[in-house]
Amino acid sequence: MTSSSKRKEEVHAVNGGLKQSTWSKAISCKAVWDEKDEFLDVVYWFRQIIAIILGVIWGVAPLKGFLGIAIFCVINAGVLYLYFSSFQQVDEEEYGGTWELTKEGFMTSFALFLVDTFGLFPVKPVVLCLSRCFIESPKII
Repeated sequence: MTSSSKRKEEVHAVNGGLKQSTWSKAISCKAVWDEKDEFLDVVYWFRQIIAIILGVIWGVAPLKGFLGIAIFCVINAGVLYLYFSSFQQVDEEEYGGTWELTKEGFMTSFALFLVDTFGLFPVKPVVLCLSRCFIESPKII
């Protein structure tokens, strides 16, 4: 019996035979994934959430050009790598290797990041104006 199937049986017995939802498994450390596509879907959507968060940050803080894109790629790939290798501790070879898991959904998250970032560039002057109005005290003449 392989360690993966043994681990599935142990978790099944601990849960009393109840099936966990996908999202509860996604936030549980060392969860057992019954289906390969279920874990790949979690990786895909987790990457999209990271792209939205980083896109908003990059849109407000003016990170532009190659440096901004490179930092996004490193953070996006790094966070997902830590998620599936350290937090979930899945067998990468079961999913096609480390590279397959690292690139799962990357291009769509990159497109979402770009749309999010460039969509917020026009908002930045409004945010700066409002912050000046509320942070700076009025001058007394």
